[in-house]
Formats: sequence, structure tokens, C-alpha cells
Amino acid sequence: MKIEKIETWLVSKWLTVRVTCDDGTYGVGEGNFWSYADATEVIAHRIGDDIRGLDPRDIDRIWNTAYRKYSFRSPAITAVLSAIDIALWDIKGKRLGAPVWDLLGGKVRDRVRAIVLLGSFGSSGPMKDPATFAAAARAAKDDGYTALKMTPFPPNWGELAHGELIRQNVAIVGAVREEVGWDFDIGIEIHRNMMPGQSVVFAQQIEQFLPYFYEDPIAPDSVMSMGLVGDKINLPLAIGERNNTLWEFREYCTLPGVNFLKPDIGLAGGFTHVRKIAAVAESFHQRILPHHFLGPIANMALTHIATATPNWDMNEFAPEAGTFKEDIVSNIVKVEDGYFIPPEAPGLGIDIDVEEMAKHPYEAGPGEGSRRPDGSLTLG
Repeated sequence: MKIEKIETWLVSKWLTVRVTCDDGTYGVGEGNFWSYADATEVIAHRIGDDIRGLDPRDIDRIWNTAYRKYSFRSPAITAVLSAIDIALWDIKGKRLGAPVWDLLGGKVRDRVRAIVLLGSFGSSGPMKDPATFAAAARAAKDDGYTALKMTPFPPNWGELAHGELIRQNVAIVGAVREEVGWDFDIGIEIHRNMMPGQSVVFAQQIEQFLPYFYEDPIAPDSVMSMGLVGDKINLPLAIGERNNTLWEFREYCTLPGVNFLKPDIGLAGGFTHVRKIAAVAESFHQRILPHHFLGPIANMALTHIATATPNWDMNEFAPEAGTFKEDIVSNIVKVEDGYFIPPEAPGLGIDIDVEEMAKHPYEAGPGEGSRRPDGSLTLG
């Protein structure tokens, strides 16, 4: 069996690939270099030329062959490797007649807890104040979820003075906690919206609400700076959604306060590389709480790896049922009572609908352009 061709499609904000072998067996994958997916399509065809003719069973060899060829460190490259890697595991599962979670060592859990991204579904409307955040949280709980993640900032957060920003953010967290009660976990994402000093003060003010984690308190530009923040707060730190290699994550594992790593399986190297990241985290008694908000193939892949990885925690996602994401694939991951149900079909257990994908072309979105009153960027 040899790799014969790689096909690519840009869908919404991500790259979809299909790797086909000379006997007709194929697998599908997803790369999540969001907002620059068009760049990954070019890279995918370059890498496709390099790996054509190789044995698809040799997944780690293929990964390292492609990654080390030019030795450039880039999330665009690892996003493509993620997509190809996921597809190769799909092929391996089909060839052996087993779901990917079985190939990864079998079940360590029977279902995978979901943590829903607040405001990503339903009819709660825009979240702009404590009441609207609380209403969205109630909708999530009523739908059977037991955990949510939110960025508790009002729309004009970049224009607010320090004290007013902290006051409004704390009020939002308090309102959500009061609405959902204490038998429900709340994750707080700063989304890089604060400088280190602000982030530390905010963390201290919301300790009383017992957040499950405190994510990306500052921009992920410096491991050292992240450690300085972690050393000053008493909340479990969750970091890594924009990081893409084992070596970066290994350094994060050594920081004070880090409880969760957040690799994105469509960005951080697919099954092959994320398994290694999880193993390093396990040696530090840390858990994996991955990043994900894009396509259904990556969501399915996350269900497989979570099923088979001991130190996995929850899978975040934006619900797919009733959205276009349900239309572009043969099936989506089944969700019951706030948990993902591992599929039993060989490989990933998902296929693509090329005609439906074409209805949702690539669109990068506006990006992050919030400004301070003086006209400078709020991030940085």
C-alpha cells in the first residue's frame, strides 16, 4: 500500500484533506490554522509531493520526514501535518477494521465529557452584560451540559478603565455562577485580552467563584512571562491553544500553576504529536483540555484520542447539530447528556461531502482589532 494523492478543500476557516492510497483506501483529516487556512492549502500540496509513494502505515516516519525537511517552525506546517496525520490514522483504522481509539490503546473511559463554548449555540442572543451571560449559561445547563467556557468581557472592554473593566468582568462571572449553581464547572478564558498585571488582579477577584480553569491569561508570546503570571494566581492555569509543538508544551509543563494543556489536534500535529504532548503532561500530573471550535473531523478525532488517553479531561466545542457542520460530513459525534459517545466504526467513522463543503467557502473573518481610546491595539 502506498500514498497516491492528497486532495484539499478550504471550508469556512479550516483545511480539509483526503489522502488516498493506490488500492483506493482513503482517510480524511482537518487542519486548523484558522484565519490563514489558504496558506495551509499550498503547504499541503508541497508536503503531498514529498510523501507520495510512502507507506501510509509509517505514520511517525511520515510526520518527521515532512516536519524536518526544511526545519522551519510554523503552525501552518503543523496544521497541515495534523490534517494528514488524522487522515493516515483513519486509513489505518479502516485497514485493520478498528476505530482509532482502539488503535491508540483502547478505552480508558466510556464517554467523553463536553465543555460547551458559551454563546456558540441556541437563541440566547449577544452576550453583553451579566444578565445575558447568565441566560446563555442557563441555556447550556438546560441542554444537559455540565461545564462551559466563557470570555467574561463586555463588548466595549478595550475602552474601559482598569477598575471598571475588573468590576464588570467580575460581575459577569458572579452572575453565571449564581445562575448555574455549584454543581456545574465554569472555565474562564481571558483570550489574551489583558496585560499581566490586570490578569493577576482579575484572577484574585474571581477566586471566590471557583473557576475550573483560567485560560490564556496573557498572549502566548513568552513562556517566561506566562510563568510569572502563574506564580501569582491561585487558579488552575490552562494554556496552549495557539502552540503547536511538543517542545513548547514541555516548557509550559514546568511552569507554576499549570494544570491543563490545550493543544488543538488540528494545529498541534494530529494524533501522533498530541499523544506525545499528553504523555509529557501526564508525567507532570497535568491534564489535557484541548482547544477546538472549528470542523467536525477534528471534533471526531478529539473524541477518539480522549477515549484512549488517561490524563484527558474534557473536549470543548461549539455544538454541531443543526448547523452546516452537520451537512458537510456523513455524521457528527453523538452527544448524550453532555458527553460525547465514542464511535465504533473503523477509522474515524466520518466521511466528507464534497458538494456540501463547496457551499461554505473559506472566510478568514475580521480578526482581533479592538482598540484603546488612544487608538492603540488592546492586545500586545
